[in-house]
Amino acid sequence: MMSKRSTARRVSLRPGKGWLRRNFITEIYLPSLFVRRRGIALRPHFPILTADQVCLTWIGHASFLISWRGLNILIDPIWSLWLKVIKRIRHPGVRLDHLPDIDLVLVTHAHFDHLDRRTLRKVAAAQPIIVPEGVGTLVAGLGFNRVHEMKPWESLSVGDIHVTLTPCLHWGARVLHDRYRGFGGFHLRLGSRSIFHCGDSAYFDGFSQIGESLPTEIALLPIGAYEPPTKREVHMNPEQAIRAFKELKAQFMIPMHYGSFRLSYEPVEEPVQRLEKEISRHKLEHAVKIMAEGVPLVF
Repeated sequence: MMSKRSTARRVSLRPGKGWLRRNFITEIYLPSLFVRRRGIALRPHFPILTADQVCLTWIGHASFLISWRGLNILIDPIWSLWLKVIKRIRHPGVRLDHLPDIDLVLVTHAHFDHLDRRTLRKVAAAQPIIVPEGVGTLVAGLGFNRVHEMKPWESLSVGDIHVTLTPCLHWGARVLHDRYRGFGGFHLRLGSRSIFHCGDSAYFDGFSQIGESLPTEIALLPIGAYEPPTKREVHMNPEQAIRAFKELKAQFMIPMHYGSFRLSYEPVEEPVQRLEKEISRHKLEHAVKIMAEGVPLVF
């Protein structure tokens, strides 16, 4: 059965056609340095949950806090205001010191906007962390008591939290020469509830299989950075995210991976604008929840 499942597919590092026709440095990077950061860090009022409720708080970009039965899970936490030389243009929605105690940390891959060592060092408090295969060396020594590495379709239970690493279409190298590092998404089973964070995946034909193998209630899907300077298909656009959501057969979709960093050519406002058109076209107003950073949402 395992051999019939879709596997993680690596995007080629070779630039696509026409990637030199525009200049990312002059069009996007330099102007972003002079943009005033938007947004504010809120002090959330985390609600008291019943045994069957889950609460999601979007920090910004691909970072989420998930709370369930007194347990708190952080996925791809990044609070840094810079990715080396790339400026964050929206503040994280929650201050780090306003977080509850974190019980488990998940990191989908080694890219700097998902694996932020500075943030992880501050979050680490002798709890476990789960990463794809080959990524453990980047988080070892930061203060976690256990580092679990996983391959696609492997599952692990941490107390009552059941985690499966799913395949995706992306790549995991932190620098060009370390392409051995794994990448993927995370499916969480929390009692009768289920949440799927697809990592940085571009659209691929594996979403239907993920949905069949891992029934999903809430899907966290990226909608931004779809016009990269390299012209490679490395992220989903809003239309592809809606298609993936429908193929997963999830009940709710929460968009992510937009608005925090200028990583591609599309205007900052465009991902949400295109998503809203797709929501209207497919009559998904009840299913797609566009979250505000720092505002907890209970399901």
